Amino acid sequence: MAARSSASKLFSLTRGRFFSPASRTASGSCGGLTGKVDRFGGVTVNLAEVGLPADVSESLFSRLLQESLSQWKAEGKVAVWLRVPISLSRCAAAASTHGFTFHHAAHDQAVLALWLGDGESRLPGFATHQIGVAGKHSSILQTKNAWKFPGGLSDPGENIGATAVREVLEETGVRSEFRSLLSIRQQHNHPGAFGMSDMYIICRLRPLTYDINFCTQECLRCEWLGLAELAKTDNTTPITSRVAKLLLHGLEQGFDKIDLTMEELPALMMCSGSDLMMITLCYVDRRFLVIFS
Repeated sequence: MAARSSASKLFSLTRGRFFSPASRTASGSCGGLTGKVDRFGGVTVNLAEVGLPADVSESLFSRLLQESLSQWKAEGKVAVWLRVPISLSRCAAAASTHGFTFHHAAHDQAVLALWLGDGESRLPGFATHQIGVAGKHSSILQTKNAWKFPGGLSDPGENIGATAVREVLEETGVRSEFRSLLSIRQQHNHPGAFGMSDMYIICRLRPLTYDINFCTQECLRCEWLGLAELAKTDNTTPITSRVAKLLLHGLEQGFDKIDLTMEELPALMMCSGSDLMMITLCYVDRRFLVIFS
């Protein structure tokens, strides 16, 4: 009797909200669940907001999800994020049969993810802090709505310089070597880091090759662009413009005036993960505040 009741409720929902042709393009709804489409081509579905009956069964939800996945694949969507409240945790079990895996959980909900795009998944991992690295050597730029330096997220256990070299190669096809750090930006409640904090580090690189073979999935165009032009254009991001001006100063006065040098030191503790620690220097009259521990 309960199953029949669920089926009746679900049938009425699919005839109304879930199958609304008017909202298909704007909100990512299809012949099933309604979701929000992000700028990367992914769809986020919050089961607490789509109007599922409280007693929906695994089998009914599974069929509804299958219809949605078929439609999203046909539309060229690359990923699906599924937010599942604890009260509907049985839907997570149903989603797992379609390839969804847990991404993270917090408070009263879990987030599952499924990659629909070509090749291996390019979905970012969950983090308390996210490290993004951009590589700047001479004047190579790429654009996706605005000119910016090529870069991306650092992999677990990967050094910052190695991230910059790898990302520049993957996005532009140009090989390079790490020279120094240039700038660090910190941002909290970052939407691209699931509401966590984000550290964005810009590195100075030296190009080893110059031919461009850019990734069409990451950017629209890629060019060698002069720093003076980049510093003046409005079609860029604030941090890109600021770093371009910093680099112009370095070219005129010497990079030793702007570089943040790096040195590898032996660690006090052996560990397998990645760690970012802030060290503060507080001083007065050439005396520094220190602790002994």
